[in-house]
Amino acid sequence: MQVSKVISAPLANVWQVLIDTCQWPVWGPSVKAVACSQQCISAGLKGKIQTAVGIWIDFEITSFEPLSYWHWKVAGVPATGHRLKELSDNSCELIFELPLVAFPYALICHQAVNRIAQLAQDSVIIQQSRNEP
Repeated sequence: MQVSKVISAPLANVWQVLIDTCQWPVWGPSVKAVACSQQCISAGLKGKIQTAVGIWIDFEITSFEPLSYWHWKVAGVPATGHRLKELSDNSCELIFELPLVAFPYALICHQAVNRIAQLAQDSVIIQQSRNEP
């Protein structure tokens, strides 16, 4: 099962939002906090997320291809995959891949893709304003 959204922002901007663990609580409705050894994820990174209800759970990044996708396990269970597909220089498609058994989680993923889109589009506006004379 997939949840996807076309985002009017460069793929690199969306990717940065996706891999920055400081951003996860901003765009992820189910994530309250993150504890790990680095701010931006990479293959094999392990850490903990605090869920919206306050419980800390282990995570591990199980696959990672820069500017393309990352997948993870949460509490040892395969969880959402995060994939990007470039459509043009200024747009891409964000795809969350969910195991079929996680169907109810699709509603949360819809919220997340919308928040990621807004964060990425805001970063474009900030970059443009910095480049103005």
